[in-house]
Amino acid sequence: MEHLELHIEALIFASAQSISVIEIEQALNTLVENPVPVKTIENHLEQIKKKFENNDIALELSELNGGYQFLTKKKYYPVIHQLQIQRSKKKLSQAALETLAIIAYRQPITKLEIEQVRGVNCDYTIQKLLDKELIMISGKAESVGKPLLYSTSSLFMDYFGIKNSSELPQLNDFQANENEIGEKQD
Repeated sequence: MEHLELHIEALIFASAQSISVIEIEQALNTLVENPVPVKTIENHLEQIKKKFENNDIALELSELNGGYQFLTKKKYYPVIHQLQIQRSKKKLSQAALETLAIIAYRQPITKLEIEQVRGVNCDYTIQKLLDKELIMISGKAESVGKPLLYSTSSLFMDYFGIKNSSELPQLNDFQANENEIGEKQD
């Protein structure tokens, strides 16, 4: 296939979510007689990564959730942030963020367990997160009534720019000693 690297770039660019090497291989191999080896695709991905390291390009090739995606370089985050402010109507509500955090850290988890942590009904919030495809139904619990289990989706990983759930900030990263009241006793 002529200009294989450009075809790979096009696949990554056209993909709404991160695209795996296997998905790239399958798409390419439907168009050629001689299959393109995975190693060749991986070599081209490295070349694309190097090409986008150029300071004249605002994008970079990032590996996310077992696949590849073009993302804006970190130095352009302030201008992107302004765009996100303008589009704030699509922003997640505080309730949605809280619910999503509970699911991310305790997955798989039932609706009842989420409600016990939050202290409020979560029907609407869970439905909105399902609609936005940030969470998914990952099965049923073995407890009475077989309630649905919820987990984060691959879109969640893409949305927050992480490869897997182990990259989530640790809860102790959020606890600061400066918030203590009173003097420390020896």
